[in-house]
Amino acid sequence: MSENDSILKLTESTFDAAVADGVTLVDFWAPWCGPCRMMGPVLEELAGQFGDALRVAKVNVDDSPHLAARFRVQAIPLLVILRDGKEVGRLVGLQPKDAIVQALALPV
Repeated sequence: MSENDSILKLTESTFDAAVADGVTLVDFWAPWCGPCRMMGPVLEELAGQFGDALRVAKVNVDDSPHLAARFRVQAIPLLVILRDGKEVGRLVGLQPKDAIVQALALPV
């Protein structure tokens, strides 16, 4: 999967500091998950479209099982929207860009 440099790859040790302020869209995913791979281009578009207004990050659930448990990940892809480190929304499954933008409630 090709990834934009503006998409952060978070781990259990980097997660809390990275999402502490602002709006962060976190994609809980795994490399073996087909729908997760299909989300990649959509996330790249969002990262490019919103720039500094939105931080886009990915957490590999296989590499970070404690984060997956903390966020009660039961199905992937799971998109969690955080504002200043607190969860304000989530979307489960492959999502179209428009649905994500609407859930983020950011000016386009």
